[in-house]
Amino acid sequence: MASMKDIKTRIRSVESTQQITRAMELVATSKLRHARERVERSRPFHEVLGEAIAGIQAGLKETPSVYSEVRPVKKTCFVVIGGDRGLAGGYNANLFKLVAQAAEGKECCVLPVGKKALEHFQHRGMSILTEAFSPVEDVTVSDCFSMSRLVAQGFLKGEFDEIHLCYTRFESMLTQTAKTVQMLPMAAPKPREDKRPRSLMLYEPSSEAVYDAIVPEYFAGLIWGAVCESEASEQ
Repeated sequence: MASMKDIKTRIRSVESTQQITRAMELVATSKLRHARERVERSRPFHEVLGEAIAGIQAGLKETPSVYSEVRPVKKTCFVVIGGDRGLAGGYNANLFKLVAQAAEGKECCVLPVGKKALEHFQHRGMSILTEAFSPVEDVTVSDCFSMSRLVAQGFLKGEFDEIHLCYTRFESMLTQTAKTVQMLPMAAPKPREDKRPRSLMLYEPSSEAVYDAIVPEYFAGLIWGAVCESEASEQ
């Protein structure tokens, strides 16, 4: 039977552990709050930017943009935003399962973002476009512009014929959904449901030139939004 001294020592040990875990909980709560606020700030910007892109695309003449060109798919590029750590339940597993389903039967390459994503695809011997963005917590807006230019130039050069962005969307504290979004070729804009007159805007030197210049910038915003969603989901 334990003595009173042993019991008191055990109580002090448990109380010390509680203080440590309480501090860890406060840190985690703070990180989640900041990550969720960043998601909430980024979503309206990307929605408005997407509408602007669709508006310009709808006004293009018969000559389609190079970013809208649909060609036989010989190779696919996946931009996969995973985590840096493995203690996040099914966060990484669900994402990698979705990528595996989308890549089945295709020749593909991967641009991994996050240490776990890089390790996963290296272990499976998949073609890695670059390893420069493995710590997702260090990814900046500037890095997203670099990724956007890298994949856009690869599409223009014919290195791959379609590009998909794979990430985890933050729905709530209890729900996170792995998603894949086709970045290129750009899908045709959806027909307008309302009957409001469309605003008339003139783009110089032309709608096509403006569209081709702004698409890579739009992709950078899309990737940054996906990074924010993924980090909030991981937290």
